Amino acid sequence: MTKDSREKELETLNRITNMQKNLLGSIYGDFFNTNAGGGNSAPGSSNAGSSEKTIEKAKEPVGNAKSENVEDAIKNANAALDEAKNLFAADSNLNNAKQEESKEPEEDPMETLEKLIGLTTIKDDVKELTAFVKVQKARKDQGLKSVPVSLHLVFTGNPGTGKTTVARIIANIYKQIGVLSKGQLVEVDRSGLVAGYVGQTAIKTTEQINKAKGGVLFIDEAYSLAQKDDSFGQEAIDTILKAMEDNRDDFVVIVAGYTEPMKKFINSNPGLKSRFNKYIEFPDYSIDELEQIFYMNCNKYDYKVEENVKHQVRALITARKIENIDNFANAREVRNLFEEIITNQARRISGMENPTGEDMMTITLEDLMDEHSHKEDDGNLGESKKEPE
Repeated sequence: MTKDSREKELETLNRITNMQKNLLGSIYGDFFNTNAGGGNSAPGSSNAGSSEKTIEKAKEPVGNAKSENVEDAIKNANAALDEAKNLFAADSNLNNAKQEESKEPEEDPMETLEKLIGLTTIKDDVKELTAFVKVQKARKDQGLKSVPVSLHLVFTGNPGTGKTTVARIIANIYKQIGVLSKGQLVEVDRSGLVAGYVGQTAIKTTEQINKAKGGVLFIDEAYSLAQKDDSFGQEAIDTILKAMEDNRDDFVVIVAGYTEPMKKFINSNPGLKSRFNKYIEFPDYSIDELEQIFYMNCNKYDYKVEENVKHQVRALITARKIENIDNFANAREVRNLFEEIITNQARRISGMENPTGEDMMTITLEDLMDEHSHKEDDGNLGESKKEPE
């Protein structure tokens, strides 16, 4: 609100107040004058009695001139009140407009999908699925027969391959094309669905389902619900299957986990197998893609790697992938590596006197060495620091 508009509002409010005083004074003038002269009168006092007489007198019909004055005062007060309302409404609309302008427009989910590093086959799968669902909905809206399509999905692959990210994008796409009303993603695992007491699991699972209605319930490591002799996990599965049937028009479930355990999980239950018939396999990232993810994190947080150190970053990423070939966490592993390196950099920078902005941005070879390497180097003062292998 500007200073001028605030002053104008205060002026209008003062006018209203004064008019109200004049209006009341014209009707109950004697009453106010009596109290003004005698202060606060106690019940039963002469002033109180005089006041009561004045009120009775005010209730009597007044002359035409006095009535006209009262009517004019009422009209003026109402006009001033209307003007104040308009000012407040205009100011409110202005503030709302400013808030709308400050909000960044939401990015199209397909554009968000395209910006993801790698995942070429995933992008193609999602586009095909979206096109099919979109056309079937359009056919239904036109009164044509549509092929029944299951919106529920199975995501398989190693950790850190983008399953949760893509699930969130799909939720937004489903909302955009009108098959979901809200498009939110509710992410859970076994601990978010299963309780430790008989009968409590259904309640806990239903709470998560209710949060996800109108959107997507994403269950990570879903195979953990189908362990041998696990009545609690089975109770969660049964509750989810019922919800999928009861809310088929506005509720989607995406289950995710390692490839082989997920296949066994789906095949372990006829209800699961009949509802989940679309699989999307998330491959591991290549070294080039993992390197892109590392530098994406650098750009995001204003870090840069010295040119003669970049080949060492690639070597570290490659080494980590080879060391954990059967259980590599992909993008998650690269994120961990990035955090380790900037922690080392912070330790180095904290020992500098008056570091510049350039110093705080730059990642050097020394920052690629872990704390253990630093301690070993400190104990061998005669030896130069070793480069990571």
